Amino acid sequence: MFQRCLLAVLALAFLAVPARAEPRKYTYLEAGVDGALKYLAGAQNQDGSWASGVRFGPGGGTSEPAVTALCVMAFLSAGHVPGEGPYAANIEKGVRYVCSQQQQNGLFSAAQFGMTMMYSHGICTLMVAEVVGLMPDRKEAAALRARLIAAVQLIRTAQCRVPGDRGWRYQINPQNSDMSVTGWQIMALRAAKNVGCDVPSSVVENAVDYINNSRDKRTGAYRYLRNGPPTVPCTGAAVLALELIDSKFHKSEESYESARFIKSQLEFSGGFGQHFFYGVYYTSQAMFQVGGDYWTWYRNKYLHPLLLAERGNAVQKPGGFWEGVSGDDRQAGVNYCTAMAVLSLTVEYRFLPIYQRDEESEEREGK
Repeated sequence: MFQRCLLAVLALAFLAVPARAEPRKYTYLEAGVDGALKYLAGAQNQDGSWASGVRFGPGGGTSEPAVTALCVMAFLSAGHVPGEGPYAANIEKGVRYVCSQQQQNGLFSAAQFGMTMMYSHGICTLMVAEVVGLMPDRKEAAALRARLIAAVQLIRTAQCRVPGDRGWRYQINPQNSDMSVTGWQIMALRAAKNVGCDVPSSVVENAVDYINNSRDKRTGAYRYLRNGPPTVPCTGAAVLALELIDSKFHKSEESYESARFIKSQLEFSGGFGQHFFYGVYYTSQAMFQVGGDYWTWYRNKYLHPLLLAERGNAVQKPGGFWEGVSGDDRQAGVNYCTAMAVLSLTVEYRFLPIYQRDEESEEREGK
């Protein structure tokens, strides 16, 4: 297991350090992430869930599979794993709660209808794919893999069948697609394929076709709906999706053009309007994939000053959490905001396989 091997290597490296060596400086990034994880550990409900729509701590709000999955991934993204370490029990209980919410058709959602159904399913499937190889109990891991296979099959079933619009939307068998829901399904499929699940090439090719049809050729940005206006968060979602599944997009001019659009829009407006943490999450993942000067600018001039330094109401609170900045953030609650902030900040840790990139990306300069 990558995390355990990494810990072993770090332990050996530590033992080899001379006694007089200065201790490594504890960075403000690490302090922010650790404070957030401490908050999330204390906010978990007894049944293993994390609630949406709750301000502080356990109890209250509505237990939500997708928010729980995001919180589990926040721990994983910082290098914590089930079976060992201070947050092992939190992770394992969270995974079991999400599994308890899977329906007979494979759907990970508390509801069969509504705008959140396929969002929840994509996020939960992604989490299960990322954790399935880390579970210490073999029987539990095997059962989790069976749930993952059923979840992947549902994503395949739920893909829109309209030619040129073959992404995903809120419901199974939708009449059109949107970039937001599609991004989560693509990440889930990519993560599932990484652990051996069957993902037909036709599913991926149709999704790539939909994303390309949603591109605004003038700006290099991407649209929420295929014929709608381009947005910064959806551009981040599209860039991340294409970087993960389309090798031709990697290091392409289209990739750099999209990154330039994100950078110019954030320099101009400084935010994402009504979808703040969602926008931060997707643009952090996208800019990290693009790499080079784009990631350096985003990390040092936008992401860290916005979340970790004193800049408006997006800064981390003394209790280690983040509060909602936009309307959807406030509705989703503190646990959601905190998990999304951690996932945005820890992309550079590279613990979650879905967010890793080729090392050669570090060579990109001046694009």
